[in-house]
Amino acid sequence: MTRIDTSIHSAARHNLRQLSIIRNIALGGQLLALLFFSQIQDIGLPVLVLSAILALYALVIATTWWRTFRYPVITELEFFCHLLVDILFFTALLFFSGGASNPFVSYYLVPISIAATTLPLRYTWTVTLLSLAAYSWLLRNNLPIPALAPSHHHGDSNNLHILGMWCNFAVSAVLITYFVTRMANTLRSQAGQLARQREDQLRDEQVLAIGSLAAGTAHELGTPLNTMKILVDEMVAEQSASGEDLSILQQQLEQCRTTLKQLVATAEGGADSLEQGSLRAYFDKLFERWQVMRPRIQAHIRYANNLADCQAHFHPTVAQSLTSLLNNAADVSPEQVDVEVGWNDQAVELCIRDLGQGIAPQLQEKLGKPFQSSKPDGMGLGLFLTQATLNRYGGSVSIKPCPEGGTITRVVLPLRSES
Repeated sequence: MTRIDTSIHSAARHNLRQLSIIRNIALGGQLLALLFFSQIQDIGLPVLVLSAILALYALVIATTWWRTFRYPVITELEFFCHLLVDILFFTALLFFSGGASNPFVSYYLVPISIAATTLPLRYTWTVTLLSLAAYSWLLRNNLPIPALAPSHHHGDSNNLHILGMWCNFAVSAVLITYFVTRMANTLRSQAGQLARQREDQLRDEQVLAIGSLAAGTAHELGTPLNTMKILVDEMVAEQSASGEDLSILQQQLEQCRTTLKQLVATAEGGADSLEQGSLRAYFDKLFERWQVMRPRIQAHIRYANNLADCQAHFHPTVAQSLTSLLNNAADVSPEQVDVEVGWNDQAVELCIRDLGQGIAPQLQEKLGKPFQSSKPDGMGLGLFLTQATLNRYGGSVSIKPCPEGGTITRVVLPLRSES
């Protein structure tokens, strides 16, 4: 679960707790009103029926509060249902206390306002229309309370005063639903954007720290690599080991030296240094270097048909990122890795399929996070750095299970091409 998803679920739980507090306030006000208008100034309210409704409502409030501390997560649909329960209870209370002539009928605006600030538009409009329908139904269906009826009604319960209240409510409900929803959506969008920016900033700080460490490590590795190369050269001269193994060792050491030289050259060239050349030649060289690093891998590399070659610009770190993904596939599937490359005028797409065991469910949500690895000796930085690098240059990485087994890694990179 991402940090944004976690905050959304936490907000839903917080909103339900706030709704419980609002319900308690409303329940307390209704109990005081019932006590006043039955014991101090009796206006003929059905006390037993209203008391039963309020007792049932109190049970609902207690259950809701208990629910806020339990799992599973609280969904938007569940919160929407809670608002519908409020409308139902409030309609029952109004039915036995004068209906639309009750001055507290405007409380219907409370669930509408809550929905407008917390729920999607479809739920908000549903709450609004149901509230308006309940209000309209109460115009003719209610237990009349003479003390609450407006004066000068001329024998008609739907007098101008009550109809004016209904019109005012309808206009207010529509305005709240339309404008408050739009403002709430804007605030949610801004909050989501700020959260993503904070995550991006944190990721960039982590990448910078790792980059600084990598630069120092490159200098430290230079001396032992040179020593090992001298020893291997001596072993080759003396033929003290099998020729094939020594040849592989030489290739690997040379690859390490080349990688360190490129790291230093890239650092000296700055962040804006770009490699320009033919796309086909770029990927041919990339796959050739990778197969030197993994000489025993059975790689099936295929280019999409009818590709018109073009010139493109890539930062040197892009090749490192793609190589890292190819190595990940080779680690879990040393017997076979299938690679397919295709491009058009806008983007290049690289699909890597391995035949491994797939991604463990407990690691699915942690993919791309630093220091999270499924390998026993892994450092958990490869995929994190790869995603950070490709995202920086407008690319994307997706890793999904393959229906036939294994995993498919899909990389999409935008092209700044010159045909």
